[in-house]
Amino acid sequence: MNEASSPLSGPGTLVMGGTGFLGYHAVLELLQRGHRVTVLALDLPEADLLPPEVQVTLANLDACTDDELRVLLEGQNNLVFAMGADDRVLPDAPAYDFFHKANVVTTERIVRLAREAGLRRVVICGSYFAYFERTRPQLQLAEHHPYIRARRDQARVALEAAGDLVVTVLELPYIFGSMPGRKPLWAPLVRYIDSPWPLFYTTGGTSMVTVEIVASAIAGGCERDGPSLCLPVADEHVPWRRFVETFSRIVGRNQKVIEVPGALARLGAWFFLWFTRLQGKEHGLHPVHFIDVQTRDTFIADDELDAARDLLGFGRGGLERSWKRTVRDSQG
Repeated sequence: MNEASSPLSGPGTLVMGGTGFLGYHAVLELLQRGHRVTVLALDLPEADLLPPEVQVTLANLDACTDDELRVLLEGQNNLVFAMGADDRVLPDAPAYDFFHKANVVTTERIVRLAREAGLRRVVICGSYFAYFERTRPQLQLAEHHPYIRARRDQARVALEAAGDLVVTVLELPYIFGSMPGRKPLWAPLVRYIDSPWPLFYTTGGTSMVTVEIVASAIAGGCERDGPSLCLPVADEHVPWRRFVETFSRIVGRNQKVIEVPGALARLGAWFFLWFTRLQGKEHGLHPVHFIDVQTRDTFIADDELDAARDLLGFGRGGLERSWKRTVRDSQG
């Protein structure tokens, strides 16, 4: 482990993944609220990424022993888990084994260690796909998609392992914003929109949010009392057409979206599926079945978002400003 430290007063919060996109913004929000922040991360994209008062430990979580993690947890009040594997990873088949190890096994381990160390709260950065798996059972999302099955199981083991901990599993949608030293996750889409090609996209839409609002929700989870819960976090419900055409205006193209029929999208997804299978890989989101999700209005229910706002204290607004920052930093 590579360590540097500077003691501060205030509640102690360990952010696992504190140099990643979500973790970085969570660290800044927690510092603003007076937390004494410690970070465990795999790498540091810029030497001065975090303020000097933040204690940073660079290590691979999977390579850390339980005793090494207990040292990091000593004296902490809260733990934020902003690590794990997302659906962009294309692992060797079977995909569920990979996502289960990265998201389920690791979550169960860190919640158990946090409980044994006497922490009060744990916040897990999860996925809104688990929300839809729970609220739209007719889509059979866990059956078709290994990644969604793992996210569902991650939430389950987190709540089961909680004991006296207050565990908050945040069900996070598409998130926008930027940070120093890393390209936004949306950079490939920005390159496509900024290319001379026509803009093809699907019908449907989804819930979206800025990274600053997510950071506020994470901090709210580190400060709330009450039962352990899965809580969705989002701001606006955005049709894909509006989203892509707004990005086109931001890059200066002002192109209109040509909506791809679902049948044609499925045909392309079949070719994509078989190409990856020939490589011995498996998608976390089954390309063909995912068209059924992509072409729907996958919007989180407003009443559930209102309830989550009341519990976590996160606000609203700033999405289009965040889109502009996302595009700017994707092109830089």
